[in-house]
Amino acid sequence: MKILAVSDQALDRIYTLSASGHFRDVELLLGCGDMPFEYLEYLVTMLNVPMFYVPGNHDPRHDPRQNPLRPEGGINLDLETARHNKFLIGGFGGSIRYRPDGINQYSQTDAYYRAMLMLPRLLLNRLQYGRALDILISHSPPFGIHDDSDPAHQGLKALNWLIRIAKPRYHFHGHTHVYKRNLENVEANFGLTKIINVYPYKTIEVSH
Repeated sequence: MKILAVSDQALDRIYTLSASGHFRDVELLLGCGDMPFEYLEYLVTMLNVPMFYVPGNHDPRHDPRQNPLRPEGGINLDLETARHNKFLIGGFGGSIRYRPDGINQYSQTDAYYRAMLMLPRLLLNRLQYGRALDILISHSPPFGIHDDSDPAHQGLKALNWLIRIAKPRYHFHGHTHVYKRNLENVEANFGLTKIINVYPYKTIEVSH
């Protein structure tokens, strides 16, 4: 299955590529946070494929009872799992807390608590399908992998724990902006999981 994953920056080039049919073989759109809703809505309309996304630290807080804002045509996968084309996909939104009033920001302890909320769904997947996850999407990177030393871009330790528990084949994230692409590797391996920084976009072929 071919995936288009996006995060953090809306690119004019993507409008041109999608309009010209460059992504015609993409089967799934994944949003890894901090994307304008109208950008995601344009992509899901042009590509006509399912979309799953997680919120970033610059996105509004999603509360269906008070704040129903969301990109039309997409499913918020934060702390949820879904099955698409036999792939099990899970989501974990937000980043490390670096402002007291930050939206979608969590302390390391809070992030662990959120990760543990996913355990029943992961266990059910393992019982039903023999595995917990194939793909994990998040906004933040894991701690020590593709993260940075400044307070706003430190990775979440809960993601390292979640990867150990769920053992997905792929983990896609955003949040950290790798500018020196000739010096920085945007892919890393953590156990059996391939971790990919998708900023600002990546097309990835995934397989079971």
